[in-house]
Amino acid sequence: MPEDLMRYDQLAQNALRGVVREALRRVEKSGLPGEHHFYIAFNTKFPGVDIGERMAQRYPREMTIVLQHQYENLVVKEDRFEVELSFDNILEKLVIPFNAVKGFLDPSVQFGLQFEVVSVEAPVDSEGKLEKSASGKVTRELEGAETSASDEPPKDGPKVVSLDSFRKK
Repeated sequence: MPEDLMRYDQLAQNALRGVVREALRRVEKSGLPGEHHFYIAFNTKFPGVDIGERMAQRYPREMTIVLQHQYENLVVKEDRFEVELSFDNILEKLVIPFNAVKGFLDPSVQFGLQFEVVSVEAPVDSEGKLEKSASGKVTRELEGAETSASDEPPKDGPKVVSLDSFRKK
């Protein structure tokens, strides 16, 4: 089979991340319409993620946040978003690059996306884009979105959970 020099897998991932970016931009501008709300799972170790020391200790690998009623100061940029959320009645500012997002779900309309997340070991340039190794290939790993941000890492590697578990039945 010929080598995919166009990297259609990366093009598709970038396009789908654009859906998340645009949804958040609409919320930034006008707030959440109707019953819409978002579950966003992300890799807490990804370069550029800033969740504060307390949250980093509590969620050493990944975290799922909910944007629904109690969020403040949502700012959406081309490569990341920032939001303030309350954890144990303490307001925390989170900075999350879109490339760190593992899963996005809007359960009000049963819409969800899962993303391929770049391995933390993969070199990333100043614009958050993957740098190629000497062989011209990019190091990647596929991780699924977990339904909750657990304090303990899975004992047998990454856990893949279907976003269907978030859907109303």
